[in-house]
Amino acid sequence: MTMEDRENAFESKYAHDAEVRFRAEARRNKLIGLWAAEKLGKTGEEAEAYALEVIKADFQEAGDDDVFRKIRADFDAAGVDKSDHRIRRTMDEMLEEAIRQIQGS
Repeated sequence: MTMEDRENAFESKYAHDAEVRFRAEARRNKLIGLWAAEKLGKTGEEAEAYALEVIKADFQEAGDDDVFRKIRADFDAAGVDKSDHRIRRTMDEMLEEAIRQIQGS
């Protein structure tokens, strides 16, 4: 295996890992959106629409803070009593679940 082969393999793995991470984060955002929708009393199409809003919120900036802020603001506005820690912990749990789902598919 030449140095160029190794470089190409590394670049390919990096691109694959980045794609998996993107897919996992998008799936996590849907899962956390559905979780938050349930806490907000939304069901069915209303819950799906809210999850889509959460997915879109993630495109505001890099990282998870935009998703967290949306859920925090919506919970505060609706009087949902969940701590910042609980929201972030659920986001972490949902990311783990999303990765499991992607790897299982």
